[in-house]
Amino acid sequence: MPDVVLPVLDEAEALPGVLGAMPAGYRPIVVDNGSADGSAELAAELGAEVVQEPRRGFGAASFAGLRAAQADVVCFMDCDGSLDPGDLPRVVAPLGERADLVVGMREAAVGAWPPHARLANRLLALELRRRAGLRLNDYGPMRAASRLGLLELELRDRRSGWPLEMVLRANARGWRIGGVSIPYHHRLGRSKVTGTVRGTARAVKDMSALLREIDA
Repeated sequence: MPDVVLPVLDEAEALPGVLGAMPAGYRPIVVDNGSADGSAELAAELGAEVVQEPRRGFGAASFAGLRAAQADVVCFMDCDGSLDPGDLPRVVAPLGERADLVVGMREAAVGAWPPHARLANRLLALELRRRAGLRLNDYGPMRAASRLGLLELELRDRRSGWPLEMVLRANARGWRIGGVSIPYHHRLGRSKVTGTVRGTARAVKDMSALLREIDA
């Protein structure tokens, strides 16, 4: 069964609900990225494997989790309560026969997705359609793929561009990239990335650099 990488930075409020909703057989790997609220200790108490990644960044935490994973299939998802682990089996299901990488395409509850983040995501989807021929309407953080395949992609981004780099490199290798619609809920606690205008701007900067590589 899959391993599930959960990058965490001060998510103690959401951890019990997320880990408690993990489907049977799905092994959570909580990657603590410098939390000051006891997230790492709480995750360990709740039975998750905990990996420490002192280098700040979503990509750094995600890569540390990937290296710690042992299952043939690895999933990724946010650990802020906005995504339901119960949707992971639907994301994993198309792997193999229909897809090599599956992305959960977020269907947001009213008010769950800040307008600036929604707009940035829409523009990204349009750019990927124009530049790379990819036709998903969202490239969200819940996704699944082969562990060995992901390691072979040799992802380099250690910040907000990690999810996009994964898609771009997979597409360049000829991977079949599919999408599954999933609910997106209000997060618990304070957002550190796209929930803020500053965080969204940083993500856009990281992703723009990756997009320019397509034209290089």
